Amino acid sequence: MSDLATTLPGRPPAAALLEKKMKKSHALISGGVVLAALVIGLGFIGFHLASDLGNITVGSIWPYLLLGLALLIALGFEFVNGFHDTANAVATVIYTHSLDPNIAVVWSGMCNLAGVLTSSGTVAFTVITLLPVELILQVSSGAGFSMVFALLIAAILWNLGTWWFGLPASSSHTMVGSIIGVGIANQLMATHTGTSGVDWEQATKVFKVLLISPVVGFTAAALLFLLSKWLVKYPALYEAPKDNTPPPWPIRTLLVLTCTGVSFFHGSNDGQKGMGLIMLILIGTVPTAYALNHAVTGHDVQDFIAASEQAGHILDRHVDKAGILGEDARAEVTDYIRTKEIKPDTVLALRELVEDLNHEVGLYKEFKAVPAKDQSNVRNDMYVTSEALRLMQKNKKPAFTKDETAALANYKSKVDKATKFIPDWVKVAVALALGMGTMVGWKRIVVTVGEKIGKEHLTYAQGAAAELVAMFTIYAADTWGLPVSTTHVLSSGVAGTMAANKSGLQLSTIRNIAAAWVFTLPAAALLSGSLFWVFRQFSN
Repeated sequence: MSDLATTLPGRPPAAALLEKKMKKSHALISGGVVLAALVIGLGFIGFHLASDLGNITVGSIWPYLLLGLALLIALGFEFVNGFHDTANAVATVIYTHSLDPNIAVVWSGMCNLAGVLTSSGTVAFTVITLLPVELILQVSSGAGFSMVFALLIAAILWNLGTWWFGLPASSSHTMVGSIIGVGIANQLMATHTGTSGVDWEQATKVFKVLLISPVVGFTAAALLFLLSKWLVKYPALYEAPKDNTPPPWPIRTLLVLTCTGVSFFHGSNDGQKGMGLIMLILIGTVPTAYALNHAVTGHDVQDFIAASEQAGHILDRHVDKAGILGEDARAEVTDYIRTKEIKPDTVLALRELVEDLNHEVGLYKEFKAVPAKDQSNVRNDMYVTSEALRLMQKNKKPAFTKDETAALANYKSKVDKATKFIPDWVKVAVALALGMGTMVGWKRIVVTVGEKIGKEHLTYAQGAAAELVAMFTIYAADTWGLPVSTTHVLSSGVAGTMAANKSGLQLSTIRNIAAAWVFTLPAAALLSGSLFWVFRQFSN
């Protein structure tokens, strides 16, 4: 493990100062807050989970054991994400002594919680679209569980390994790499069946964000730092922290606000990466409770029926007269999602799915009234319908008019409301896991950010500029529904301010960051693909 207590000349080791501050009386107060939050959070989770499962009759205890194991692994990933990534949010505020470590970590945890709870779930379902469509539809089968377990365990192992050896790897990169590994392995294991692998179009979009965001972080933070030196004539802002002395209150306020913003937006983005997988786990183990959104009201169902009728009429206008409907409309639409190629029977099959869903939902009036044995089928029909409409509108094939596009988008939103939802207790569980993880790994990150990127100590202005850029970069990615790496954005932002200030960069740290960019994706992919193959040998 790299020695993170190593500091630049001119001041005591940062790790030693932090240890001393951790022993102050604030620890008892913050510890009490953490314990209270943990007890309340676990009580909330337990109550709502029991309520969701209370009216479900299961033939054996096996689904519950499988659910417990899968949730434990998924939350384990978020815990590792916490001490691997989330601690970046508190790095500058602790390093500059703007807040005591105990208070900073608890405050950041609360802001992460707020970010997770207010998140839309868009990032969660963007991550899910990278997975092979067949495995998503078969999530309750051995193949589906092999997929979930393989990519989660691979992500945890790689994150732990890079943390142990001091590599500043990204949990976002790791998760995407793990998904790619499963997709490739899934395709290689069924080369003669037309089974799909990775959705490379979606993966490329995620790649671009993950690769460009550090460049944006470096450049924007450097420019912001230079702009502040030109406009803000406040000498104390450009000084490095001295021993345990807090900065002047204006600087302290600025740094606490940037910590708050990064923590909140980190929760709203990074916290979602495990949510989509947790939902797949819930759908696979207890579909009766989670395949469809039971919180949808009767009024919403009536809107769904009206939108379905309109969508059916629109699709009917674009049906290829040469098309012949096969025995399985869902299979035809799934094949379109996999190949992205419209065949004569594609729109005909999609129209059939829309009409079937309209009749079935209209028959039962509300989603929770759909019989238990049919909930997974209805959910799968809705999922492929939504994905097919997304691809058709993106590729502009068929050529829908402006009004038709708007009507189909409205119908798709009704479908997504029924299938793309995240219960509040899932968000609370993820937030707790992130928060607990932050409390384990924050010290390592604080010293790395403060003293191991530049050849001079991090100044208040450099910390504020890096965190402001990280905050807005994560916010932008969250708005567009794309995952972004907090680790890479913040560390590259600090590096940018060091370069702008002509402070010099420590090449060993830059080399480690570059190595993480190069090796994380292929290593995580190889690990998850191998695990998927192993698990499939026992689940056939």
